[in-house]
Amino acid sequence: MTEKNTSASYAQSFSSVEEYPDDAPKNFIDKLGLLLNAEIRGIERVPDDLREDKSMWGPLTIFLSPNLAIAALGSGALAPTVFGLDFWTSVIIIIVWSLIGALPVAFCATFGMKFGLRQQIMSRYFTGNIMGRVFAFFNAISCIGWNAINIIPSVELLSSMGPLPPWAGCLILVILTCVIAILGYKYIHIYERYSGIPNFIIYLILIARLAKSGNFEFGTMDTGKAEAGNVLTFIALVFGFVAGWTPSSADYFVYIPSNTPSWRIFVPVFIGLSVPCIFTLILGAACGMGTLGNEEWAAAFEKDSIGGLVYQILVENSLHGFGKFCCVILALSAIANNLPGSYSLSLSIQALWSPLAKFPRIGWCIAGNFLSLGLSIPAYYVFSQAMSNFFSIIGYNVSIYIGITLCEHFIFRKGFGGYDITNFEDRKTLPVGLAGLFAFCCGVVTTVLSMNQTWYSGVISQTFGKYGGEISFELNIFTTFIVYAIVRPFEKKYFKR
Repeated sequence: MTEKNTSASYAQSFSSVEEYPDDAPKNFIDKLGLLLNAEIRGIERVPDDLREDKSMWGPLTIFLSPNLAIAALGSGALAPTVFGLDFWTSVIIIIVWSLIGALPVAFCATFGMKFGLRQQIMSRYFTGNIMGRVFAFFNAISCIGWNAINIIPSVELLSSMGPLPPWAGCLILVILTCVIAILGYKYIHIYERYSGIPNFIIYLILIARLAKSGNFEFGTMDTGKAEAGNVLTFIALVFGFVAGWTPSSADYFVYIPSNTPSWRIFVPVFIGLSVPCIFTLILGAACGMGTLGNEEWAAAFEKDSIGGLVYQILVENSLHGFGKFCCVILALSAIANNLPGSYSLSLSIQALWSPLAKFPRIGWCIAGNFLSLGLSIPAYYVFSQAMSNFFSIIGYNVSIYIGITLCEHFIFRKGFGGYDITNFEDRKTLPVGLAGLFAFCCGVVTTVLSMNQTWYSGVISQTFGKYGGEISFELNIFTTFIVYAIVRPFEKKYFKR
């Protein structure tokens, strides 16, 4: 610890008091943050002497609890209810693509530990100075939209229990999330360490009630162009849901000592992300299968989506008062789901443009959360369509980001030894970003040609029958990797960086 760090406590090491020459922050928001013992550090690099997070539970639980939330249940339920898939097809897709989607998240997580830099600052090294800021913008938008969508299933569940207006449910969950998010890194990790436990217990109860109801059925595996298109589109949804954490991943590990072996971050993150996603998405698909043979369950899902369905399983002709208690606890899972995004959106905004970094992280966190509130209320009324479209859109951005990042790291940086982060704010030490920009534009082209949304279907996706099929993320990763590999040598030759 430096002398300017006024406390040797673990919590205080997360503040950025030492960044100020007079030992105190300059603005009211940061002063208030210190009174709350909150983290006031933004996108500044975390120096080695402040990295005291040696807990190995953090990398395991930071993504585990968020993916035991009801939003994951709702994503899985889309397999039979929207895409018409049978149970076993859904299970295979969920297992395979949850494992694949978790790989880039676990990979990027190691950079936070290695360099003490936030993910969207590292993006400037991966994709160049220009595209690094573009990706920061897209990630901020993704986090805000992600939070808005994730609130909705919880509000549906609360609304099923009584006359709670949707806006009120959204407001309650946003405020609770925001209070913890503004406290920062330490408190988010603590919350995520324990918040998944009650959700898991409730899911075990949900499995028991689902089995006892007799409504579950496996469905039939159909074949044809339309079915193939639905499979591809659900694959894109699962991949977007799991891999969507990639552009924020490093943010949650910057206080871990840099001498920690990479595998001690990669392995727990991979397990802590893929396992709960597989469990909860499959359970959601199983709940969705129950709507096929029961009109009451189908009507509940039609009215209040996954929230109405869970209420029907746990409360109606089931557990009654205890079931309602379970529903309230499960509705609060939106907090765990939205905390990481609430934290990262503020950092992404700061990484977008230097003047924005002068405004405190806490302030951006509050502003971003209330923007999510404004989006969540209208999205409440078109939840299934909004969730399907949004996670696919996340997949477009993430797949382009992954393709460029992997190419730069493995081909041009040749591993972790190829980075000089001693002066990360000096643009002269960063790639210009023209190669990243060109690869990104090519990724946009492949997206337009192969995307499949309710409002637009590309010419490639239209070959998969009436409803099309989503194959953009596969093409995006391949295309951007190849294009970047071809163009980047010219950028290095003419700009020398």
